[in-house]
Amino acid sequence: MKLEAIAAFADNYIWMLHDGAEALVVDPGDAAPVLDALAARSLRLAGILVTHHHGDHVGGLSALLAHQQAPVFGPAHEQMPVPITPCQDGDSFRLLGQDFRVIDVPGHTAGHIAFYLESPSDGAAPLLFCGDTLFSGGCGRLFEGTPAQMFTSLQSLAALPSASRVCCTHEYTLANLRFARAVEPDNPELAAYQQWCEQRRSEDLPTLPSSLALELQINPFLRCSEPAVMAAAQAFSNQTRVSDPVAVFTQLRQWKNDYR
Repeated sequence: MKLEAIAAFADNYIWMLHDGAEALVVDPGDAAPVLDALAARSLRLAGILVTHHHGDHVGGLSALLAHQQAPVFGPAHEQMPVPITPCQDGDSFRLLGQDFRVIDVPGHTAGHIAFYLESPSDGAAPLLFCGDTLFSGGCGRLFEGTPAQMFTSLQSLAALPSASRVCCTHEYTLANLRFARAVEPDNPELAAYQQWCEQRRSEDLPTLPSSLALELQINPFLRCSEPAVMAAAQAFSNQTRVSDPVAVFTQLRQWKNDYR
């Protein structure tokens, strides 16, 4: 199985997983780059996974299905522009000979889901397609959910095997890491990762996928119980109840919203 990140718009990635003959794509906001990638590799579209309803994730669905019919697996509790197989927490399905599990991760949107492939048939590390919930070094904005929901969603992802590859859908890494360094300026893993990511972007290469093991070391939104992160949240707002990880997360998210 080959995993590829197809660039779309200014900073989106449409993930494609294929076996050399058939492919699935994740969150195709734009059909054109997907159709180009399929044609260049002589692949047949076997399925589509959708994490949430935002236009930059679903905008290409109609055009893709007009080109070739394929099953679409998407969130059960969000409105989609095309017919889907509705998915919610605990559901599983088989596609491309791979067994996917669905995880509810509300926060960015009310019905956001993630797709988890624990045992790829090629023996590679697990794959997490998490949409706009978890980013490398950050997390999604709260457009529809609550801080408590997003915190719980992130905790559920953090509990997955640490080798899992994190396939988020935006190249936000450098901006996220600048904020993360403001939170934890003395984190050596974070400094090293920022340097690596800067080199990757200077070569016009993606910083993704990340891994859960790495994110647990450098992502402040997964580190709300770390003393340095708690202290930073309290410095941002002295009203922060550092004994409550949700309160720490809430302050971090508010700080990030306004961070430049």
